[in-house]
Amino acid sequence: MSENSLDNIRIILVNTQFPGNIGAVARAMKNMGLSRLYLVNPGCKLDKEAWIRATSATEILENIITADTLSEVISDCQLVVGTSTRDRGMSLPILTARECGEKMAVEATREQVALVFGQESCGLSGEHLLQCNFHAYIPANPDYTSLNLAAAVQTFCYEIFQASEAEQAQPREYHFYYPSNKDMAYFFEHLEKVLTGIGFIIPQHPGQMMQRLKRLFNRARPDEKELNILRGVLSAVEKQCDKLSDKSEK
Repeated sequence: MSENSLDNIRIILVNTQFPGNIGAVARAMKNMGLSRLYLVNPGCKLDKEAWIRATSATEILENIITADTLSEVISDCQLVVGTSTRDRGMSLPILTARECGEKMAVEATREQVALVFGQESCGLSGEHLLQCNFHAYIPANPDYTSLNLAAAVQTFCYEIFQASEAEQAQPREYHFYYPSNKDMAYFFEHLEKVLTGIGFIIPQHPGQMMQRLKRLFNRARPDEKELNILRGVLSAVEKQCDKLSDKSEK
């Protein structure tokens, strides 16, 4: 796998509470050739402990990108994988760490991909997992599945690195591409607008309809052409509704 492909993989830490963990994550990433580290709404600032635990990976700390929300740092990503030992009721497709590494190594050859880790004490929330395409976990002793943050990142990065080597040895050809997270967000806005317009979603009582639809489409992962078809369907529905509205007013 080329260096550019590894550069298409970003590690995202959400609400991290301890600076030492951030430093340890940077070291784990560098061990496996990854360099793009993002922090979302961190609960701490980098301090001396972070730099000490990063050892020779301090350049990763120097180039950290920080944002307030997860959506900001995945907007240009075509694949987003959330890591958690809990399913949060999201019903996303499940990947083991090894399967995750293989999928990310393949898709990073042509697209931007992200691997997301939650807060040390409670992991990713359901809201964060709702923005992901897959839910990944590390198979472990069922009597004690908890790993510290750096160990979890190290495990996933190792699987990515190993799969990357295999992908470099046997590159594949692709005939389709996935839309970015930002494009999917536009689709969801369009979908909600149309469903509200035809009375399927009642603004005063929206319930969990859009959450369920987001889960459905994130799970299905339409490619760019399929998404364009879906947007076309929504536009056609809007035009037909406008025609019916015009007729009723005459």
